[in-house]
Amino acid sequence: MALQYRVIPVTAFEQNCSLVWCDQTMDAAVIDPGGDLDRILATVNQVGVNLKAIWMTHAHIDHAGATADLAESHALPIIGPQKDEQFWIDLLPQQSAMFGFPETRIFVPDRWLEQGDEVVIGQERLSVHHCPGHTPGHVVFFSESAKLAIVGDVLFQGSIGRTDFPKGDQQTLVNAIRDRLFPLGDDVSFIPGHGPMSTIGHERASNPFLR
Repeated sequence: MALQYRVIPVTAFEQNCSLVWCDQTMDAAVIDPGGDLDRILATVNQVGVNLKAIWMTHAHIDHAGATADLAESHALPIIGPQKDEQFWIDLLPQQSAMFGFPETRIFVPDRWLEQGDEVVIGQERLSVHHCPGHTPGHVVFFSESAKLAIVGDVLFQGSIGRTDFPKGDQQTLVNAIRDRLFPLGDDVSFIPGHGPMSTIGHERASNPFLR
């Protein structure tokens, strides 16, 4: 028994939307449905899972743009991010206009998440880690059983999240990576918000932003 996943690049920003599911129950969650709902739902149908929830790492447009539409069309609860992300959720219409995305609606999460919370899909439990710095309410999801983290725009292969947006702060981000992600273990693989997967150990050893 293990958490399964499929990465689905969406939007012109090639954002890594993730479909995660319990292979015992086939219950699934979509993490960060930024857009291209037809592509996301085609993957859901192809894998044959039962979509139960939307989980959010943060509310930048390429991660959150299709959240309201997917929640409404499939009667799904929106879980996360942390409550300080309301700032970015409220700005979704402006974000969509600024970056040429389809018109985007503001949403209210059904459940805000905090450091130490858990999210459950089928028989799989993932811990929640609040990692601000890229955005104030950014969270990361970690599966101990799968040794897998879904980290949004906190950490990338060879890089870290941008901090030049409003309410961004590089030192806060670096501290979050060191204090919240490094302890998960060097053998943990992670799905970043963009680009290829990596491991915590590889980034601890070689990421120039974390020296």
